[in-house]
Amino acid sequence: MNNTTMNKAVILARGLGTRMRKEDNNATMSKEQAAIADMGIKAMIPIDRPFLDYVMHNLADAGYKHICLVIGPEHDKVREYYGQTLSPTRITIDFAIQEKPLGTADAVAAAEKFSDGDPILVINSDNYYPMESLVGLRELTEPGLAGFDRKSMLAGNIPAERVTKFAVIKTDEHNYMTQIIEKPDEQTLAQLPEPVLLSMNCWRFGPEIFTACKNISPSPRGELELPDAVQYTIDTLKKRYKTVTVKAPVLDLSQRSDIDSVVTTLKGSHVQL
Repeated sequence: MNNTTMNKAVILARGLGTRMRKEDNNATMSKEQAAIADMGIKAMIPIDRPFLDYVMHNLADAGYKHICLVIGPEHDKVREYYGQTLSPTRITIDFAIQEKPLGTADAVAAAEKFSDGDPILVINSDNYYPMESLVGLRELTEPGLAGFDRKSMLAGNIPAERVTKFAVIKTDEHNYMTQIIEKPDEQTLAQLPEPVLLSMNCWRFGPEIFTACKNISPSPRGELELPDAVQYTIDTLKKRYKTVTVKAPVLDLSQRSDIDSVVTTLKGSHVQL
């Protein structure tokens, strides 16, 4: 395994798209976008071309050459487009099947064969991450995560009431993560020093993450959660996660009300895969 150069990225695209399926009469979208939203496949929402194309273009620009899409067995539309219709020249695209939606840790576990012992970037399929996060993690020589400055996130397309619910990262004096606080309350947020860093599920993992994914128990909601797997690597495998501070917002496409702002930001952008 090469510990210093990371050129593999795993995109978690297995989600059920529950929030995207939810009706929203105030959302602005085309008939084609509405049809894909009804299917819940957020990554395939068209903005001239599928949203995921823009995500992967950024990955290619950041130096990632091999991409794995974690999808469900029913995601024929994704498999057909990225496996047959598209002919990328800058990246290779593989698929890993998560048979059942058992949680984010289970989704990461599906990509173990693709990783083949190499470090991997893991990101969401419904987020368009700023370049500094992708490059910053790629240039690390150890496990890490992107910590997104809360004030910068408030300048993006995500409403403030949603931003306040995102998980918060606590770090030590050397910028290593010490804790992730899910759904922090106002008092917790008020006590944190600036910059307050948010986790948007943008990670650099070594192969130990797969050991963790296999050894954790389901959360109270019955899912195998990625934060629990990360905590297992810290507590049991004695790993540390370097935090890369990012002062740029993440573009989010998780529900219908996000579509218009994503179109405004990305429409007409050059995409080369």
